[in-house]
Amino acid sequence: MGKDKKKKEHRLALDAPPAKAERPKVKKVVLAYSGGLDTSVIVPWLRNNYGCEVVCMCANLGQEEELDGLETKALASGASKCYIEDLREEFITQYIFPTLRAGAIYERKYLLGTSFARPLIARRQVEIAELEGADAVAHGATGKGNDQVRFELTYQALNPRLRVIAPWREWDIRSREDALDYAAEFNVPVSATVKSIYSRDRNIWHLSHEGGILEDPWIEPERAMYQMTVDPQDAPDQPEYVEIDFQEGIPKRLNGEAKGPIGLVTTLNEIGGRHGVGRVDLVENRLVGMKSHGVYETPGGTILVEAHQGLEQLCLDKQTLHYKELIAHKYAELVYNGQWYTPLREALDAFVAVTQRHVTGTVRLKLYKGHIMLVGRKSPYSLYREDYATFGEEDVYNQEDAEGFIKLFGLPMKVQAMLDIEGVRRGVHEEPDYSKFKRD
Repeated sequence: MGKDKKKKEHRLALDAPPAKAERPKVKKVVLAYSGGLDTSVIVPWLRNNYGCEVVCMCANLGQEEELDGLETKALASGASKCYIEDLREEFITQYIFPTLRAGAIYERKYLLGTSFARPLIARRQVEIAELEGADAVAHGATGKGNDQVRFELTYQALNPRLRVIAPWREWDIRSREDALDYAAEFNVPVSATVKSIYSRDRNIWHLSHEGGILEDPWIEPERAMYQMTVDPQDAPDQPEYVEIDFQEGIPKRLNGEAKGPIGLVTTLNEIGGRHGVGRVDLVENRLVGMKSHGVYETPGGTILVEAHQGLEQLCLDKQTLHYKELIAHKYAELVYNGQWYTPLREALDAFVAVTQRHVTGTVRLKLYKGHIMLVGRKSPYSLYREDYATFGEEDVYNQEDAEGFIKLFGLPMKVQAMLDIEGVRRGVHEEPDYSKFKRD
């Protein structure tokens, strides 16, 4: 069989509708488009299988060079139109900063860079669908991952009347090699190759890496994989200090200079990146029930998290700080699971806003070869008072008062010990001494 004939049969197999159900009629679909391998082949696939008009929507969240030539590429692939929306500032102020203030980190390490990007993309996608009179939306998330949930929960929350098309759950493409073949068949230019097979997601907050050699968590990631951060071994031999000013939990100034959201995060990415800060290697629990191995680069975000936590140590009372840690865990779970547009997330934001009223001040950090060291913090709302914490005689704290406090605080342990010593402590269901019973 000739090579061209094999390709044709392979394409027909990929385009064939599933036997289990006939595809519904769709007039116009808005596709969440990144220009990567998956969404590039989805454009001709939608036209071939649904016979519909395809409108592409790409959210500029700080991908930088990935946006070059995107509109031309989308139109060449068969799209009738391509929206490129600059959502960077909204992304930072309405998604990143609220999550930062909440202290939300998924499974101890992941700063949720992809997770909170999807609700924003999907929201704008729904808005464009309404503008265009589209009756469907589509995304390029696979049937194995979390992104399908994040996109589709947003669709449901904002416009449940739109039909959702998820090609990865319909077509017979089962590998990136299959997708590359399909792209070649329809002359769709893609940057991915069989030799460079990483699946990446980049925005102004982070860069994620999956696939390739990362599928084996025992293998150390290759140096060439990283793009935002230098290897800590190659970082400067001298540390660098940075100072960040916060106002009500939101970063406003960097090294004394007022910065807008985009400028602040971009500059911190550059600073953190050259010192090898912000690398995370994580085997995480996906929402769909399986584990996955990913590597994340979040240089600026890692610096901001460390600074924000340092300021909260100074400004939050013990009970609020400890309870906020519980809230942070739930907040991270909601974001990771795609439940951004929920009443609970909004309610947690209201709680967080109250906790941040006095989180204002300056934090100083030292960066050195992949490490961040918190070396100073100050705030007009600081609850730390050196004159209260010293061991000298002060009106605020009398050391003699500690004796009564310790006795009351330890009273339950004292009672337990006394019962054990006296030997009268009995279990509720103590076994009887059968030797005392007479036999008939």
